[in-house]
Amino acid sequence: MASLNNKKLENILTEFMQPHRVRDFTVNGMQVQGKDTVTKVITGVTASQALIDAAVAQQADAILVHHGYFWKNESPAITGIKYNRIKTLIKNDINLYAYHLPLDIHPELGNNVELAKLLGITVRRGLEPWDKASVALVGKFEESISTAELTQRIETQLNRAPLVVDAGKPIKSVAWCTGGGQSYIELAIEQGIDAFISGEASEQTIHLAREAGMSFFAAGHHATERYGIKALGEWLAQEKGLDVTFIDIDNPV
Repeated sequence: MASLNNKKLENILTEFMQPHRVRDFTVNGMQVQGKDTVTKVITGVTASQALIDAAVAQQADAILVHHGYFWKNESPAITGIKYNRIKTLIKNDINLYAYHLPLDIHPELGNNVELAKLLGITVRRGLEPWDKASVALVGKFEESISTAELTQRIETQLNRAPLVVDAGKPIKSVAWCTGGGQSYIELAIEQGIDAFISGEASEQTIHLAREAGMSFFAAGHHATERYGIKALGEWLAQEKGLDVTFIDIDNPV
């Protein structure tokens, strides 16, 4: 099994993910430094205590996630839950790497692209026409489908029943943004798209969908964002020969 220097691994990931393409509200790349040599990597959606403990149990050298630490406007103090997580990483000499929006928008294996593959959507363009690195996408189904059919497809592929607003019309065009991207529904409405899929729903999202006559699906923040980080880990294993294991820490949200 191959090994890489931890800084070299960060360079490889950053070159591939290109975080400069999008303005983010967290640190992308290495967030906590660990041992110099990385052979065993654990991937997961969020750097929770449960994921860290699983990595410790598997004697991992690094953890690679979508949701890491050090978010804009959060307290910089390393106390409480954040302290316990970081303490466990440092005590066990585990590197932590995180890529947030760069993983959402990646054109080959990002969260949005991977969700499209699962649901049979052909990607056409970004929902934000003025932004080359659009966080939300627009696509289409090969044949129009009903809200009930898309609901069943989401539940089957993501193993989670979505929250649904049914406009009662066939769905051909669709826009989507994984995770907490429900606010993009307003752009989708402006562009006359048939349906919108996101991870979460806000109170106003339901009213907007109903009043616009648009079908809407909230398929789960965690559930819609499993697949980008899993694909990134698989790429790392295939291209660089590292031992990579994806661990899914269940989250109903």
